[in-house]
Amino acid sequence: MTLITSLIADVKVKDEQLFRELGARIAQARKARGLTQVQLSERLGIAQQTLAHYEGGRLRLPVAALLALAQELQVSVTELIGEAASLPHKPGPVSRLQQQVEQISRLPRSKQKLASDLLDTVLAQAPH
Repeated sequence: MTLITSLIADVKVKDEQLFRELGARIAQARKARGLTQVQLSERLGIAQQTLAHYEGGRLRLPVAALLALAQELQVSVTELIGEAASLPHKPGPVSRLQQQVEQISRLPRSKQKLASDLLDTVLAQAPH
C-alpha cells in the first residue's frame, strides 16, 4: 500500500466515523424533542428512509439539510457537528408544556402575544 493510498484510507475511516457521530447526535436531538423519524422527515420534506440513513451515518448529510435539521431540532449546527456538548442527555418525549411552547412559536405574532399575555396573567396570580 502506498503512502497516498494509506492516507486516503485513513481519511475515509475518519469521514465514516464523523458521519456516524453526527447521525447519533441528530437522533439524540430528535428524541429529546419527542419526535419520530417520520415526523421529522415530514417537517424536512425528505423520506423517512433518508433521515434513517443520516442518523445511521450511512448517508452524507448536505449542508442545506444540516441547517434545516438544526432549525427543526432547535439546536445549533455547532451542537450537531459535535463542537459543543449541550445537547440534552435525557431521552424521552418532550413535556406537554414544551410542545405547547413550540406550537405557540409557530403561530402568527398576534396570537403569540395573546398566549404570552395569558401566561403573564396566570403567572402574576401564582404564589411566589
